Amino acid sequence: MTTKKQIKLYMKKTIGIIAVLSLLMAFSWKNNFVKKQESTGIAFRHISLAEAKKQAVKSGQLIFIDAYTSWCGPCKRMAATTFKDEKVATYFNENFISLKIDVEKDVDGPEIEKMYKVQAYPTLLFINSKGKLEKNVVGFQDPDKLIAIAKSLN
Repeated sequence: MTTKKQIKLYMKKTIGIIAVLSLLMAFSWKNNFVKKQESTGIAFRHISLAEAKKQAVKSGQLIFIDAYTSWCGPCKRMAATTFKDEKVATYFNENFISLKIDVEKDVDGPEIEKMYKVQAYPTLLFINSKGKLEKNVVGFQDPDKLIAIAKSLN
């Protein structure tokens, strides 16, 4: 027969195993979620405009700039939806050197705002390796519209 002591020991072991399995599942979920987040969306580079121009010369690609502000609602919406879209990310990551520039806070922000006459947000700029503006698009763009715009340049 089973004694109370054996039952308590069995219960403690069972609870311990459940706790360990729960922790393992939680960490596994978190790691998969973080990896998935990092691998989705346009891969915006954290480089200066000058460096982007150098890379554009080497690669032959255009530079895509998302000129935004921290207080802009449509900018936040594009960052959360359009720029995270798998089709958009694939096309832009293969065909452009992409920069995300807060025109009020980033080092190149005020220069880009003045040089390309940015007056509303978001403003999406497509420029060549010499800094010449190829296309300027103002306002929120859904994934299909943004891909169509990008394809019209390549």
